[in-house]
Amino acid sequence: MAERNLDFDKVVERRGTGCLKYDFAKKWGMPEDVLPLWVADMDFETSSYVVDALAQRLQHGIFGYTESEEGYFNAVQGWMMRRHGWEVQEDWLVKTPGVVFALAMAVRAYTEPGDGVLIQQPVYYPFSQVIKDNDRRLINNPLYLGDDNRYHMDFEDLEHKLVEEKIKLVILCSPHNPVGRVWTREELCRLGDLCVRHQVIVVSDEIHADFVFQGKHQVFAGLKKEYEPISVICTAPSKTFNLAGLVLSNIFIPDDELRRKFRGQMDGAGTSQIGAMGIIACEAAYSKGEEWYQAMHSYVKDNIDYVGQYVKDNLPGVRMVEHEGTYLVWLDFRETGLDEKTLEYKIVQEAKLWLDGGGMFGEDGRGFQRINAACPRKTLAEAMERLKVMLA
Repeated sequence: MAERNLDFDKVVERRGTGCLKYDFAKKWGMPEDVLPLWVADMDFETSSYVVDALAQRLQHGIFGYTESEEGYFNAVQGWMMRRHGWEVQEDWLVKTPGVVFALAMAVRAYTEPGDGVLIQQPVYYPFSQVIKDNDRRLINNPLYLGDDNRYHMDFEDLEHKLVEEKIKLVILCSPHNPVGRVWTREELCRLGDLCVRHQVIVVSDEIHADFVFQGKHQVFAGLKKEYEPISVICTAPSKTFNLAGLVLSNIFIPDDELRRKFRGQMDGAGTSQIGAMGIIACEAAYSKGEEWYQAMHSYVKDNIDYVGQYVKDNLPGVRMVEHEGTYLVWLDFRETGLDEKTLEYKIVQEAKLWLDGGGMFGEDGRGFQRINAACPRKTLAEAMERLKVMLA
């Protein structure tokens, strides 16, 4: 049976489905007619192979406790090898209900209350939440925007803070959300060598690894053998195949002791089996979803190129940061002359757009906006036109 869900121009009505992106605007203080391009899920139907696998399981009618079998790991292992050249072992795998949950488990497993945990802002805001909510100290090694219109790591500041703040854990975002960097092998090795030298564990959130448009994604633990004992690699099919609502992530922990501590925290949180539908969807996606993935990836790339050209031609004072990975575009509004509060007001109340304001990603994100480009071109074009009118 051929793949059926390849029309990415198709606008699917998501309202009335309990959709976080569309159904909660009024409840969260937004205009009811706001156009949402904020939360990081896609407005595309997933692979028909995934839909068919779920439908077949639904027909069985019994949804008891479920565990994955050999076919599941084979699908996950095959995907990681084909896409990223990384051979994973079955005993490394820990399934969790989401990457953010895994980040919280890692913070609790590898640090104590009061310890410093280092992140690189502006970065995905749950990084900050799982640190602060677990009574750890947030230590920021801020990224800086270079003359090449790309963000870079400040390695001098990084090593200084690793030492002075006695850091035990770094949470890395790779590819980076929201700034769109795909870190090079050289950059990741500089970070990795510092962490080995100072005995720091690296939890690498690689959930956007399948969205690379420039460069090549490098799995952190696969760069050097000496990185395996300090690595927790967080992956999921949720971004790639639009399965976030099925809450399943694949966490790879090569080191036995790190894995034991991680599992101990999961046991303490009362977490055991993952939902049946997540397991079924992941196996189907990774084993049969290649055609859908390739077509979706090409469509999203064209959308991102479209945004870049539109911003350049039509939005004075706005700059799109050079985009290498993820489907989340990072726009710099600082030269519009609008302060943050005014910018937010105009975007929401005048343009009737629901975006992610840069301040939520840390102080270093103020003056920026994150836009989700994984939607039909018609939706994206409407959003761009609204920004153009707002800035006129």
